[in-house]
Amino acid sequence: MSQELTILIITAASIGFFHTLLGPDHYIPFIVFAKARRWSVTKTTWITFLCGVGHIASSVVLGIIGIALGIAVTKLEFIESFRGNIAAWALIAFGFMYFVWGLRRAFRNRPHEHVHEHIDGDVHVHEHIHSSGHVHVHDGKETKNLTPWILFTIFVFGPCEPLIPILMYPAAKNSFRGVILVTTVFGGVTILTMLGIVLVSVLGIQFIPMTRLERYNHALAGATIFLCGLAIQFLGL
Repeated sequence: MSQELTILIITAASIGFFHTLLGPDHYIPFIVFAKARRWSVTKTTWITFLCGVGHIASSVVLGIIGIALGIAVTKLEFIESFRGNIAAWALIAFGFMYFVWGLRRAFRNRPHEHVHEHIDGDVHVHEHIHSSGHVHVHDGKETKNLTPWILFTIFVFGPCEPLIPILMYPAAKNSFRGVILVTTVFGGVTILTMLGIVLVSVLGIQFIPMTRLERYNHALAGATIFLCGLAIQFLGL
């Protein structure tokens, strides 16, 4: 292994870690939805892993096509930038729609009191939620099934900006084996970092008392995704 390729592999690992750590879109969606949707640790792990694979694979495929056809790296960077805009706006739109749906659900699940008077004259008051079961079974089922697929689609559109120009093209000057090594290291570190942050955060949130905000979990998740998308689009995170 040449010294140049060794440096590229170390760079790939470093960029994979910091690129993921500094990009909130790599982990925040999974953390808030795991809480709101009450995903198990296993389900959260699989969804995060598959979205990470889709996120990396789309850039890898584009990079390999570019290398094979001799396309200028500047053209690929333009395509990646265009894909990034689509992903960011999709995240913004999805977050906003989910926020509105979450508010509607929270309003319908607002607890209220019922007064019951028995034949013997005994009167008692109890708190009741009309739509807690109904909304969960009907209104929430479709959203529950679609959420992982929407996230996966957004992540496929989301580019790994530094992968092609900084890692794949320089590695291609060495050998195709170098491209495989560099992309494997970058992808592996990226996915492991995503999983590490998501799982630690999900397990940590369980110890935070949020009983009073429980019915607003979906609205809070949508608002968080919406703000995350805005930060990516307008702050360049």
